[in-house]
Amino acid sequence: MKKLALLVAGAALLAGVAVPLWAHHSFAAEFDPAKPVKLRGTVTEMEWINPHSWIHIDVKGPDGKVVQWMVEGGSPNALLRRGFTKAALPAGTEILIEGYQAKDGSNRANGRDITFADGKKLFLGSTGTGSPDDKPEK
Repeated sequence: MKKLALLVAGAALLAGVAVPLWAHHSFAAEFDPAKPVKLRGTVTEMEWINPHSWIHIDVKGPDGKVVQWMVEGGSPNALLRRGFTKAALPAGTEILIEGYQAKDGSNRANGRDITFADGKKLFLGSTGTGSPDDKPEK
């Protein structure tokens, strides 16, 4: 019975480790360095989840229609080390995000830099992902 309990616990541990590793991806797997985007819009939500954070923004297109975008950022831990907190990006905040669109052409992007209305700029990306302009961690 003890061996069975250890076997079940070990299998559960392996499954718990494998799922986050499977979910993590490189920049090149999803995003296109030949499709740079600049998205000026209003934050609707900020998700602080691992392995990457997500910023949801409403962007007004040239036709006046509002389009929803999801922008992937670095891990919450990496953003916190750069001084970016949960309180730094409340819903309703106007921002400019520069990054790279998803290969499938959807309204998803990998964010590189975020610029706030006061001109403050923050590196949003993850280091070592293979994205263009990958900046070293400070």
